[in-house]
Parts: sequence; structure tokens; C-alpha cells
Amino acid sequence: MSSTVRSGVVTLLHTACGAGILAMPYAFKPFGLVLGFVMIVFCGACSATGLLLQGHASKYAGTNNASFFALSQITYPQLSVVFDLAIAVKCFGVGVSYMVVVGDLLPQICLTFTTNHLLLERNFHITLVMLFVVAPLCFMRRLDSLRYASMIAISAVAYLCVLVVVHFLWPSQEILELRGDVHLWKPHDSHSSALSSFPIFVFAYTCHHNMFSIVNELKDNSLRNIYRVAITAMALAMLLYVMIGGSGYATFGDNVAGNIITLYPQATSTTIGRVAIVILVMLAFPLQCHPARASINHIFHYFTFTPDSVETPSVSSAPTNKSTPRGSSENSHLLTIPTDELVEEGSPQQPSVVPLERRAFILITSGILLCSYLLAISVTSLARVLAIVGATGSTSISFILPGVFGYQLIGSEYKNEPMPVKTKIIKYAALLLTCWGFCVLVTCLSATLFYGAGH
Repeated sequence: MSSTVRSGVVTLLHTACGAGILAMPYAFKPFGLVLGFVMIVFCGACSATGLLLQGHASKYAGTNNASFFALSQITYPQLSVVFDLAIAVKCFGVGVSYMVVVGDLLPQICLTFTTNHLLLERNFHITLVMLFVVAPLCFMRRLDSLRYASMIAISAVAYLCVLVVVHFLWPSQEILELRGDVHLWKPHDSHSSALSSFPIFVFAYTCHHNMFSIVNELKDNSLRNIYRVAITAMALAMLLYVMIGGSGYATFGDNVAGNIITLYPQATSTTIGRVAIVILVMLAFPLQCHPARASINHIFHYFTFTPDSVETPSVSSAPTNKSTPRGSSENSHLLTIPTDELVEEGSPQQPSVVPLERRAFILITSGILLCSYLLAISVTSLARVLAIVGATGSTSISFILPGVFGYQLIGSEYKNEPMPVKTKIIKYAALLLTCWGFCVLVTCLSATLFYGAGH
């Protein structure tokens, strides 16, 4: 892989693998080992499909201008602000929850070394982390600038994976005494538990809010490279979830907890594991800030729009006749049509490019950081609110919007000629993903409202 593709893979993988990775063994409990593995693979395939559709749809937004806002301007412009509001609220809420986790875990870690009152104060740790780690990273404009932070975070995930697998292969006597029944197949009377665990599998791969930024920043953002980024990241995430979920469930069986690391006996390795979780979540905050900032900028643009405040993508050789295909007859397939020719110059479907000026960048970033900080030090749990926001926002970002954009845009360049079979398959796969997204939305909202499930 080229360094640029590798950077995209690392960023996408880090976005997907949050602190919820430690809940994966618990998700196996109502399904058993076999169905648990099936759920991981199936949900991973659905999420990968969404990423690939985003890659395809990005080619209709002009060179390096892809975003949910730009594509919604082509498909459903009246709903673009709603889509961005969902992304902003979802990413902001997840970012706040990360700081709440930092405030909960760092005092526990310090307790193993000291009894100093200041070092056991959650707000002290949240303040330090926000000032000296999170804020500097959030003021970086490009996701690619966060690649080293993402590498450190992925190393923390790898350590947690090794910790879980080692405790499975060589369990201590304490762990053996905690072990419950391990089911190969689905246990009896587990329907409500299965419904409440379902969101853990579905949202384990949520990284779609950063996909367009990664595509825009790729040095070579051909479909081939986009596919490499998406498939590699999802395959690695799937491998991590299989190892952590399967090993963790096989270690504790029905006695597994929502956060598996709390079940391990106090030891240096467990303390390092808690440190790894803190590293993971505090370095994940900027990956939530980046799309939240872009969406808030789009929302401001939507309500304060003036013709001079927006740019349009440059089009070098776009056809001028709307009735003709957007590509030449010999190069009519999407893979070979120049990006700028997929949308006609002057067309009402041409997406707007909303610039993020330096002043707006600083103000929006500062606002996100300040509001996140104030909320994180004021509350200790946002579980129910975040579960509802996640069930709607994450589902829309991961499945519904990629499906809608894919179905509406893919193949739209074929006006007066037959659509290739491959393009038809991709187009209707997008429709299926949209239907799956609405099913997930209903299921996860039901799980949240009736069983208190979260993700």
C-alpha cells in the first residue's frame, strides 16, 4: 500500500474501533459463538458496502469535494441541513462520551499509585486531557495530520486484543472461577437480550462520517484505491472484533460483563489495559470533531447563504447538452469517466463547495471544544440520549444515506444508452442497503426505548 492509502486505512480503522470494542464479548452472550461470529461478519459486510457506495457516490461531487452536504445538494437539497444536523449531533455526543470515559478511568488508574485528592478528581483529568491532548489535535485541518495519533490508538487496540486473547489461552485461577456456561449456538430465552445486544454489532463499524474526508485527501482517489482503503479497514476491524469478542466470551461465558476489562484481576497488565482505553478514546475525539465541524459549517452556510459565499467545482470539459450522456461512448463506464464530467457545468445538480474559512474554523472548533468540556464535567452518563442519537444518526450515516446517494446517483450518467449489468447490481445493492438501514433504525430504537440498549 502507498503511504496515503495506509494513512486512510489507519484513520478509518481508528474511527471504527472506539471504546465499545470491549463490549463485543458481551454482545456474544445472547447469540453464542457461532451466531456471534456470523453477526460480526454480516454487519461488517453491510458497513463495508456503505463505504464502497460512498466511494462511488463521491465521484459525482467534483474533484476532492465529496461530502454528505454536497451529495445531498444533488439528490435532496431541501434535506441537506437535516443530514448535517444528524451528523453534527451524533459526532458531538460521541465526543462528549469519550471525555466522560476519560474522567471515569484516569482517577481509577491513579488510585493504584496515589491517594492524592487532586489526582483522583475526574474534572482535573478531563481539563488536562482537553487542554494538552485533544485541543491541539482538533485544530489540525486534515484527517491525514492525525495519522500518527491514529497509529498510537490502533497500537492500544492491539494491546487490548492481546490482553483478551492471552487471558483466554492462559486463564488464572481467579478467571476460571468466574467462568460461566459457554454456548456454541444461541442460548434459550435470549430474545430480549439479543435485541439489546444487536446495536453493539451494528455500530461496531461506524466510521462513515470520515469516509468522504479520507477520499478527498487521498493522493490517488481512484475507485481502486478507495476500495483498498474501505475493504482493508473493515477486514482489520472484523479480525479484531472476532478475536476480542470470541476470546472474551469464551473466557467468561454467560458471566461476561459489558466492559470485559473490569473482570480481570488487578495486575500491571490490566492497568496498562485501562491506560490503553484512555489513549484510545482521547485520541478518537478529534476524529469526531472533524466531521462535526464540517457539518456545523454546512449548517451555517445553509442559513446564511449568499451567492458569493459559495464556490462551484471547476469543470474542464463537461458536456453542455443535458440530454447526452455525461461520458463519451467509448468511455461511458463510471470508472473511466473523468470526475468533473459526472455533473454538468451550470446544472442545478452541480454541488456547492462550502469553504471553511480560517475564522470559522477557529470559532467552530473552539465552540465544539468548550461545549464538550462543559458537558463532560457536568454529567457522568449520557447513555440513554446517546443511544437514541446513535440509533438514528449512526444508522443514517452508515446505511441510509450511502444507500440513498448510491441509488440516486450511480448509473445516472447513462441517459440514452443501456446501463451495464455491474452498474445495475451496485445501484440495487444501494437500495437494499437503504432498506437494511431502516430496519436497523427501527430495531435499534426499539432496543433503546424498551430494553435500554446502547452502543
